[in-house]
Amino acid sequence: MAKASMRFMFFDLSRFYSISAKQTCSRNCQRYILKQNDVRQYSNSSYRRHNPNRSVHRTLNNYIINRKPVAINLFSIGDNGPLWMCSRLYSSQSGNDGDSSSSSSGDDSDGGDKQEEPEVIRDGDMDKTHDIHVSRPPPMGALVPPMTVPDLFPRLPVIAVHRNPLFPKFVKMIEVTDKSLVDLIRRKVKLNQPYAGIFLKKDDYNVDEVVKSLSDIYSVGTFAQIYELQDLGSKLRMIVTGHRRIEIKELLIEESEPENVETEKEANRGRKLKRKRRMMKDSETGEEDVVKPSFISEGDSSESPELQQAGVLMVEVENVAHEAFKNTEEVKATTAEVVKTIRDIVQMNPLYRESVAQMIQSGQRVIDNPVYLSDLGAALTGAEAHEQQEVLEETNIPKRLMLALSLLKRDYELSKIQQRIGKEVEQKVQQQQRKYLLQEQMKVIKKELGIEKDDKETIVEKFRERIKEKVVPLQASEVIEEEFNKLGFLDPHSSEFNITRNYLDWLTSMPWGVHSQENLELNKAKEVLEEDHYGMDDVKKRILEFIAVSQLKGSTQGKILCFYGPPGVGKTSIAKSIAKALNREYFRFSVGGMSDVAEIKGHRRTYIGAMPGKIIQSLKKTKTENPLILMDEVDKMGRGWQGDPSSALLELLDPEQNSNFLDHYLDVPVDLSKVLFITTANVTDTIPEPLRDRMEMIDISGYVAEEKLAIAEKYLVPQAQNLSGVGAEKLVISADAMTILIKQYCRESGVRHLQKQIEKIHRKAAYKLVEGESSKITVSPENLPDFVGKALFTHDRLYDMMPPGVVMGLAWTSMGGSTLFIETTLKRPLDLETKESGSLEITGHLGDVMKESTQIAYTVSKSFLMEVDASNQFLHHGHIHLHVPEGATPKDGPSAGCTIVTALLSLAKGMPIRQNVAMTGEVSLTGKVLPVGGIKEKTIAAKRVGVNCIILPSENRKDYSDLPAFITDGLEVHFVEKYREVYDIVFPNNS
Repeated sequence: MAKASMRFMFFDLSRFYSISAKQTCSRNCQRYILKQNDVRQYSNSSYRRHNPNRSVHRTLNNYIINRKPVAINLFSIGDNGPLWMCSRLYSSQSGNDGDSSSSSSGDDSDGGDKQEEPEVIRDGDMDKTHDIHVSRPPPMGALVPPMTVPDLFPRLPVIAVHRNPLFPKFVKMIEVTDKSLVDLIRRKVKLNQPYAGIFLKKDDYNVDEVVKSLSDIYSVGTFAQIYELQDLGSKLRMIVTGHRRIEIKELLIEESEPENVETEKEANRGRKLKRKRRMMKDSETGEEDVVKPSFISEGDSSESPELQQAGVLMVEVENVAHEAFKNTEEVKATTAEVVKTIRDIVQMNPLYRESVAQMIQSGQRVIDNPVYLSDLGAALTGAEAHEQQEVLEETNIPKRLMLALSLLKRDYELSKIQQRIGKEVEQKVQQQQRKYLLQEQMKVIKKELGIEKDDKETIVEKFRERIKEKVVPLQASEVIEEEFNKLGFLDPHSSEFNITRNYLDWLTSMPWGVHSQENLELNKAKEVLEEDHYGMDDVKKRILEFIAVSQLKGSTQGKILCFYGPPGVGKTSIAKSIAKALNREYFRFSVGGMSDVAEIKGHRRTYIGAMPGKIIQSLKKTKTENPLILMDEVDKMGRGWQGDPSSALLELLDPEQNSNFLDHYLDVPVDLSKVLFITTANVTDTIPEPLRDRMEMIDISGYVAEEKLAIAEKYLVPQAQNLSGVGAEKLVISADAMTILIKQYCRESGVRHLQKQIEKIHRKAAYKLVEGESSKITVSPENLPDFVGKALFTHDRLYDMMPPGVVMGLAWTSMGGSTLFIETTLKRPLDLETKESGSLEITGHLGDVMKESTQIAYTVSKSFLMEVDASNQFLHHGHIHLHVPEGATPKDGPSAGCTIVTALLSLAKGMPIRQNVAMTGEVSLTGKVLPVGGIKEKTIAAKRVGVNCIILPSENRKDYSDLPAFITDGLEVHFVEKYREVYDIVFPNNS
């Protein structure tokens, strides 16, 4: 019988993923050729009892009982770890089963005469042995049996990886899911060629396992052997070990497997017979059977169109050897520095500690091996892919060491930063934890000693202390007590506890029964009002009346006032002065653009983040029940899907209802009858009528030039001096320059624009003083343009002498009063023979009301002309064009009726009216002159342009009589009831 032999291979895989196979083999890798007795002895040893793989025991028993030749590959993990075995049948000598069993006794007799010693193959001879003959492919999902790695293997499958390349002597786990690549690797493993080329992709974001072209991967990679292969059906999971550097020379296309099943079966039968003969032959010669696959190059693929592949699968490679180097002192120093850096990183970063420590102490020559050490340093770092590839491609060992050292140093610095941050965070957490523990201990100690109570009791006591001195209404007091009881049963960590606590916070913060001491001295209040504002006699008189009533009643009271007028006249600032004069707390908020009712009446507590409205917030902030609350821009409130805020103000601003104001959040009545509400508006037309009816309207009209001059000298100039730092001794603005500034630059009703121009003068003066241009500056009419630029209003009136068909009217705007000219002319020559009816064309951006007023005036003028001159048919047959200049400015209102009638009559008569006459008033269809508004602004505008005669409706006599004397001085005023009176004034020679 032929001698049977047992081969064992030991591999230490405990650090399979962190160290190289060659280093491991140097410790535990030995190959034994054992006889049958040794097999039986091994089968009964303690290793079998610890072995979980029962197929190995069956194989051993099969050899013992049936005398079949068998080879065992044994893989152990450490001395104490689990034992892994993978068995494979081998044939070391030709023969059949019958021969094998019949000659067993002879085998024993031969073994008795000569004891065969085990053959030991050391690390240095591992790559040179060729004594393993495979009879069938390894099972998928198991360890591939150890083989001799060939020194030259030019044709390899390509496995493209990303992020981290594989370095020689290192291990990597790879998963492959691409079908073509999976089939190729399976075929290579079946052919006993478990080798592949591992190449790094140039693009880290490329997820394709099979690259499209060679340009997608780096040309230098690693020759790897597949040590373990797990077939999962649709994908392969492999553990590969790198052996040497390789470089791609050419792309190859592998021949496809035969598609005909019968042809494949015949080919398999032939291959089996041929393999059997070769195995029988090689068992005698000791040569290895190597099946060589056939390939065609990329250039020959055109001749075989059936051989096509969709990517790079096979390449032809050549080995890359490093340059010869001398182990100089510089190389030794660099090597030592690399080792030191690795040890420093291991000490600081626990991720590398276990694997690297075992690697360095494993017996491999690491410290004095620059080739291996450079790869080890680069593989350990978390450098970018191209940086690791640079180390892989470098063939100069000293340079490779320096590259690896630079990457290690960078990782070392990063590890130091990580350690510092970790220590800081840990220290901070420890301090917070320690503080928290001490505070909790202190709470427990104080509670035991009776010094301090728990949180709920503390909160309740704090809230009770707030309302201790307050006079809380009965209804509010009941709600507060209910909430206190509810708070006592709630868990402090529940959300309902926080909601109840916030609700109690608002309830107890309200100023129940708290009033500020109001000033009831008229002289003191008058002094405060005069100190801050010039003019505004109506407002000041109303506030003094309010104080007098409070003094007589002996108690504070509330009121609702509305100041309306053009911008910049001091509506908001006078409200603050009133609060100061009354010694009341002041709170201001704007309702302009407000579209949510909850801003006024608050949110219901069912909503997250609910809070009271502005009114309740103002009471909490002022801490009194009688503050002065200013609501700005009440004429500009909006309306949205959340409701109409103006409707919500009806309850708030009603003196009969606000004594029991109900906020949605508090849900208890609040007395607002002692609050002084002041609202401001520019126009009253946009204020709803019910809301306007609840407020006392006080008109604050614009200022004339004399008033502006006094305001500028008394208030605006000192204020600008304080803001700019330019004192009165360094800058002087003459009265003439101030008058020109008011008349030619700041014609609006208010003084806001005038204040900006005065501040502009002081800024330019400050610049000149700092530049050293002058030590004292005087602003005169001559140099005023140097400070404020060119004049905006160079003329006061459009016509110095009004021609026929042109009349000056007076208009009111939100910016104050202004003059308004009405121009009329004939569009085409008058033809009285055709008896054609006339027409009227209107232009000038007029509103609907003014257009109707124009049609009424046209009818009135034709009717009146028939009375005074029946022979004049101009208005009946003439085609007239009426225009109001400054067409870009919208104009509307009925007050231009008298002016339009006069302009049409002047055009029909062909004579101008009396010069320097301006008029205003609405005319009815029967010629009656109706009253209009804005008499003060219109009078100021007329006097500003040099008019010495104005015509007003008779019912506006009272408005005119209220004007100060400096406005009415020098004016000839006529109050009329019918248009006939107007006609007699403007056409004195035809009356």
